[in-house]
Amino acid sequence: MLSTNGDTYLGGDDFDREVMNLIAHEMNVDLTQTHDMEFLQHLRDAAERAKIALSESHSVQLQVHGAKPYERAFTRQEFESIIAPLVQRSLDKCKAALRDAKLSPNQIDEVVMVGGSTRIPYVRQQVKQFFGRELHTDLNPDEVVALGAAVQAGILAGSNRNLLLLDVIPLSLGIETLGGVVDKVIDRNSTVPCKATTRYTTFKDGQTAIKINIYQGERELVQDCKLLGEFTLGGIPPMPAQFAQVDVTFLVDANGMLTVTAEEKRSGQKSSVSVKAAHGLSNDEVEKLVLESVDHAHADFDARRFIEFKNKADADLRHTEKALLQARSQLSAEQLQTIDTAKSSLQAAMAGNNVNELHGAVDTFNEATTPLAEALMNAAAQQLLQGRREGEVDADAI
Repeated sequence: MLSTNGDTYLGGDDFDREVMNLIAHEMNVDLTQTHDMEFLQHLRDAAERAKIALSESHSVQLQVHGAKPYERAFTRQEFESIIAPLVQRSLDKCKAALRDAKLSPNQIDEVVMVGGSTRIPYVRQQVKQFFGRELHTDLNPDEVVALGAAVQAGILAGSNRNLLLLDVIPLSLGIETLGGVVDKVIDRNSTVPCKATTRYTTFKDGQTAIKINIYQGERELVQDCKLLGEFTLGGIPPMPAQFAQVDVTFLVDANGMLTVTAEEKRSGQKSSVSVKAAHGLSNDEVEKLVLESVDHAHADFDARRFIEFKNKADADLRHTEKALLQARSQLSAEQLQTIDTAKSSLQAAMAGNNVNELHGAVDTFNEATTPLAEALMNAAAQQLLQGRREGEVDADAI
C-alpha cells in the first residue's frame, strides 16, 4: 500500500438522509424538531427503498405511510443532483490518496468498488470518469471488505505465503526536541512494518537523563501534534553537553504497534515504550491534521527555523563564554568590543520573533568570534608542540 485516505463519516446513510430532507421539506416538517420516531422510521425506509430502486429504474414512487401520507414520483436525475456533493467528497479523498502516493489516475491498474452504495449508477459513472478506466465490479461490494480482512488474517497467521499486503503509516511519527520542535523519525505513508533510527545528544553539561516525548502529526511544533506517549532514559554518565550519543529507534510492526527505544551508546543504558501508532484517530481526524499542515506550512517552517537558530545561538553564546575564560587575554580591546556588540545584537534578536534577523545575528556573531576561535586553536597547537623538536611533530595530530 502506497497511501491511504477516506471519510468514515460518509456513506449510504448520507444518501438516505438527503432524500429524507427532500421529503421532509415538501411535507413542511422540521427534522431537527420532530420527535416522532415512528414517522422518522417510515421516512428512512422510504428513502432507502427509493435509493435502491433507482439503481435499476429511472423513476420510482416515493411513499411515506402514517398520519400524514405522502406520495410522489422521484426520478434518478433528481436523486443524482442531491447526492452529487457527497460523491464529490469521495472523489476528493481519491485525489488526496493519489497525491500522497505520487500517482496519477491513469497509473491505477484496477479500481475495486466496495460497499453497497457503489451499486448506484451515478457513483460508478463518476468514479469511472475520474480514473478513466472500467471498474472492477465482479466482486460482491457488500462482502469485499470481509474477504480482504480474511485474506490479511491468513497472511498474518502464515497460512498464505504467496500474498503480502503492506499497510502504511497515516501520520508521521517523531519526538520532541529542544524548543518544542517535532523531529520526524518515520514519515507519513511509510510502509508497515518499518524501522528508523536517529541519533540525538544532550544539551546541558552533566545531564544524566533524557525525557522522550513521542508525537504524531505533520506540523513542525509539538503544540500542533498529538502526544502518543513518553518515557525517560536515565542512568547516563555525566558528560559535557553534546558528548552523549543517544540512538532513538522507532519500530512499527504489522499490527500498527509502535515501539520506541532509546539507547545511550557510550554507557549502554536503554529504555523503551510501546504505543498504538494510530492512537484511535479517525480518517477524518487524520485528513484534518494533514490539511492543517499544508495550510500552515510556511508559518510552521519559519517557526521551526526560528527555534533552531535560537538553539544554535544559545549554544554559541555558552561556548563563547567558556572560550573567553581561556583566551580573553589574547584578544585586542577592539576584538572584544566587536564580540560584545555582536552578542548584544544576538540576544536582542533571540528575544524577538523575526527568523531572518536572528539568522543574520547568528552569522554576525560567528564572524565576530572568529579571532577567539583562532586564538584557542593557536593555544592548543602551542601546547601540543611544546618541548618537541621539528622531527617529532606529527602533522596529522595538529
